[in-house]
Amino acid sequence: MPLTQDFLGNMLGTRRATVTVAASKLQETGAIRYHRGVITIIDRELLETIACECYSVVKQECDRLLYPKI
Repeated sequence: MPLTQDFLGNMLGTRRATVTVAASKLQETGAIRYHRGVITIIDRELLETIACECYSVVKQECDRLLYPKI
């Protein structure tokens, strides 16, 4: 997904430098690859494990809203 650090910072309400640090750490773990505004998820399970416990709650709510069971 093409995203700039500046855009992510604005979206998350943080500074661009904070996004750089976070992306670097995620890249060091092997969860993502980040280069020139392109984020590639390398290991989704690892990324979900690293994320806070709220990830599953947010995912469930998004799924409920985007894919309602009829």
